[in-house]
Amino acid sequence: MKEKVLLSWSGGKDSALALYEVQQAGLYEVVSLITTLSAEHKRSFMNYVKVELLERQAQSIGLSMEKVFVSEKDSQKDYESQMRKILSRYLSKGVKTVVFGDIFLADLKRGRQNNLARLKMKALFPLWKKDTNRLAKTIIRLGFKTIITCTDSSILNNNFTGREFDESFLSGLGPDINACGENGEFHTFVYDGPIFHKKVHFTKSRVIIRNKNFHYCDLIE
Repeated sequence: MKEKVLLSWSGGKDSALALYEVQQAGLYEVVSLITTLSAEHKRSFMNYVKVELLERQAQSIGLSMEKVFVSEKDSQKDYESQMRKILSRYLSKGVKTVVFGDIFLADLKRGRQNNLARLKMKALFPLWKKDTNRLAKTIIRLGFKTIITCTDSSILNNNFTGREFDESFLSGLGPDINACGENGEFHTFVYDGPIFHKKVHFTKSRVIIRNKNFHYCDLIE
């Protein structure tokens, strides 16, 4: 019998690859995606993608999506409260594991493990400590289609905002920029690939600047 798991879903390439990996392993049944959204803007926090497009991703993948709406005014406290309620509900249904697409941020990993341990749950990290240059090339080789939705202009030139995550994009990154954006250089939205039944359609719109440094390519339906 396959182990039932939830998968933490940002809409970006790392969570998409993590889903692909657990599906390929054949050991897990992903019962739902779970994603955190701004209660004020109805968008994912770092990718800043509208909830409607995230729902289209889930529909194309063929999974349900558990949406956690968190206030930006009190995000951490609100997040922990909401997550406890939702995870407890899934735990009662026999789901004891949450899958994450984190690669090497150790503090973040420990925080996730500690929060889940309080509920007697555990975390699974299928991409952990893998070489990010190889992961980036794997994402492209597998056929994932990905757009850069956000750049931190204090680290990466905002001209990269709205570009495709492809070989050309990777070759243009400087030596200090992580190929998967693991230091917060950029964030992504995946709209096609081996986990999807059909392409998620969208149109690129204006670039939005938030908090001075963050440039977002707004994606509209």
